Amino acid sequence: MNYIGSKFKLCQNFIPETIKSVCGRDLSKKVFCDLFAGTGIVGRTFKTITKKVIANDLEYYSYVINKNYIENHIDIPNKKEYIDELNNSKLVSNGFIYKNYCLGGSGERQFFSDYNGKKIDTIRKKINCWKERLKISQNLYFYLLCSLLECADKVANTASVYGAYLKHLKSSAKKDLVLVGADYQINENDHAVYNEDANELIKRIEGDILYLDPPYNSRQYGANYHLLNTIAEYQTFTPKGKTGLRDYNKSKYCSSNTVKEEFDSLIKNANFKYIFLSYNNEGLMPCSVIKSIMSKYGHYDLVHTDYQRFKADSNRVNKANSTVEYLHILEK
Repeated sequence: MNYIGSKFKLCQNFIPETIKSVCGRDLSKKVFCDLFAGTGIVGRTFKTITKKVIANDLEYYSYVINKNYIENHIDIPNKKEYIDELNNSKLVSNGFIYKNYCLGGSGERQFFSDYNGKKIDTIRKKINCWKERLKISQNLYFYLLCSLLECADKVANTASVYGAYLKHLKSSAKKDLVLVGADYQINENDHAVYNEDANELIKRIEGDILYLDPPYNSRQYGANYHLLNTIAEYQTFTPKGKTGLRDYNKSKYCSSNTVKEEFDSLIKNANFKYIFLSYNNEGLMPCSVIKSIMSKYGHYDLVHTDYQRFKADSNRVNKANSTVEYLHILEK
């Protein structure tokens, strides 16, 4: 998934190697927490090399994705048969996505082609039906729902985020949605996934390594990915405005008026020996502020690397192609 702030490339080397250089090469007895998990890339990187991964995010779509990729760790029998049945189900025409986010439904919005909107509704309704009838386990439920979110995102008619849709269907949005299983890593360890405010959850959990990747700027993830939450929750509401926005969570990390106090409280209450904060040079908190806060609670260090910036629109001008990604380190 093309995701704002994704650490996919940084997890190829920079993040895991930095953490190992500080915490030791053998992490098999360590509890690792990814407190602002997003699509779970960092947690997945440490899933098979640590004792336990704790993943959390305020957004429900992220919770669904991490319930699959992080918490699921034992193979689910016959899961491909369920994928095949969903792909071959007769399309419905009265679903919420088709009616509100496709031209054939409301005649207003075009986040998906008419076919794909109907396909999303069909699959989502059937997954819910299976759940209500206890035909599928919770593990299978999140596996199927995660699969739908990822495959729907691939055919969305947007420039990456859901703050707006494109006037005409782009080439990828014209392709028919085909459900593909979101396969996860198998291992013997149990993991835990939460859908809570990070500053509240931190008071109730503990471990060895805490990785933090909070929002850097004023962009609210609940608004940018509102349609993924709509598919994941699949509850009726009245879409607002041209983009069909829903009510969404607003993070205090996205406001210059609240971010410093929120971050200070988080570090203060963190019951973890090692804390790593990913942040970049375009964030609301400058390095000097982060250093000042983290240094109050232990030994502070800093490493950085150049990183290609996220682009929701490749035609944007006057934007630097790269940014500096900082990894702030605290040993409490």
